[in-house]
Amino acid sequence: MAYTESTMLALGTTAPEFELPDLQSGQMSALSDLRGEKATVVMFLCNHCPYVLYVNPTIVQLVSEFEKQGVAFIGINANDAETHPEDAPDKMKAHAEAVGYTFPYLYDESQEVARAYSAACTPDFFVFDQELKLTYRGQLDPSRPKRNPIPSTGDDLRAALEGLLQGKAPLAVQRPSGGCNIKWKNDETN
Repeated sequence: MAYTESTMLALGTTAPEFELPDLQSGQMSALSDLRGEKATVVMFLCNHCPYVLYVNPTIVQLVSEFEKQGVAFIGINANDAETHPEDAPDKMKAHAEAVGYTFPYLYDESQEVARAYSAACTPDFFVFDQELKLTYRGQLDPSRPKRNPIPSTGDDLRAALEGLLQGKAPLAVQRPSGGCNIKWKNDETN
């Protein structure tokens, strides 16, 4: 597990379109069908990363809080299932149910979507406005198991969403997320 920080894609970037299998519904899902009325949060997650496991309860709480306000949440697992079988598609539905994901949890087997978003780690968060322009990318909050084991609050992502919903400019200070590196195919550093 190599600690990696997010790459901080440029604000204003249009969300790359995708169509991926949703392992909970068994259907193909496209960004254009899943996007929210007011905002869309794309999260790169996985089943095994201790950083994701640490913040899963906070993610579930934020989804509950903001879905009713027109914000859609989409989870994407892009890890190489051959080198990390605990992240395999056949384990994603059970994991999503166990941790309480009520949002689509998609599998990016080719890793093309993760690359299009410049995703680097799990968890990695991207907030897009109603026109699918990037307004926030970075951390959920400063909590990191072992590195900064404070309770997870979701304060950074919450502030970004609240500001967006109130029509405010993007947060001036956006800190990178940090966690396990995405397990890229044919990458010996995984």
